[in-house]
Amino acid sequence: MAGAVADPVRRQILELLLRGGPRPAGDVAERFAISRPAVSRHLRVLRRSGLVRDELVGRQRLYTLDPGPFEELVAWLGPFVRPSGWEHRLDALETEVYRTRRERRTRGDAGQGVTGQESTA
Repeated sequence: MAGAVADPVRRQILELLLRGGPRPAGDVAERFAISRPAVSRHLRVLRRSGLVRDELVGRQRLYTLDPGPFEELVAWLGPFVRPSGWEHRLDALETEVYRTRRERRTRGDAGQGVTGQESTA
């Protein structure tokens, strides 16, 4: 599957099917500056890899994105895109800043009367 998505034309085909839904092979081919047989070869690679399905409807072959195999790809890519240790630390710092601000507001509100003036009692 990784080889199937390595080619930029195949990635563009996948994006086209993702955004536009099922499309006939001819419609897919019209979107590219390469020959129809070249687009057909790309579609064949995507079909064999399981990333797209095809269905014969009349005289047209409709291609549809199959999202299932992408789950495996996402799982494989996970370690590469997980936040680094610094991002976790910055998230923790942000949480602490918000908590401290909230505590200061709560303490400030407790020492004020109805009019917003500090009570003298």
